[in-house]
Amino acid sequence: MDKDTKDVIIIGIDPGTQILGYSVICSQPKQMARVLEVGILRLEKYEDAHVKLKVIFEKMRSLIRSYRPHEMAIEAPFYGKNVQSMLKLGRAQGVAIACGMLHDMQVTEYSPKSVKQAISGNGNASKEQVAAMVQHILKLKEMPDDFNATDALGVALCHLLKRNSVFGAAKSGYSGWEAFVRNNPDKVK
Repeated sequence: MDKDTKDVIIIGIDPGTQILGYSVICSQPKQMARVLEVGILRLEKYEDAHVKLKVIFEKMRSLIRSYRPHEMAIEAPFYGKNVQSMLKLGRAQGVAIACGMLHDMQVTEYSPKSVKQAISGNGNASKEQVAAMVQHILKLKEMPDDFNATDALGVALCHLLKRNSVFGAAKSGYSGWEAFVRNNPDKVK
C-alpha cells in the first residue's frame, strides 16, 4: 500500500483477559489521524477462559468487518512474575493476532516501552502521560475513561508514527532482504 496516496486504517489492541482495549484510527495523506472508534471489551463477567477468547475473537472480527483496517498494531505482553497471567495474556493476544491474520492484515507487535517512547519520548512514561500525549497529538476533546482504551490508541498511533517515519521499517514495507530488493530494484544491480 502506498502510504502517500491512500487512507490507511489501523486497529490498535491493548490485549487483556479482564479488559481489552481497542481502537481504530484512519490516517489520510498529509493529515493527522482521526479516531474512528475506541473502547474497551469487558471480560470479567465470563468465568470460562475459553469463552473469553471467543468473545475477543468475535469483537476483533466485528471491528475488522466494520472498518476494514489494513494493519493491526498490538501491544506485546510484558514480562511479569506471574507465569499464569502471562500465559492468559498471551492467549488473548494470540486470538487477536489470529483474527487479523485471517483477514489478511499486516500485524505488528510493540513492547509497552516502545509505545511509550514513540508517544511521549519517554519509555518509562506513566499511563497518564501517554494518555495526555495521545490526546494532544490526536487533538481529542474527550478521552476514554479507561487507560486500556487510551493504551490501544497509543499502540495504533505508535504504529502510524513508525510507519510514516524515515526510520520505520514499515515505511517501504521492509520485511527482509527479499522485500528490499523487490521494492528497490533501482538500488540493486
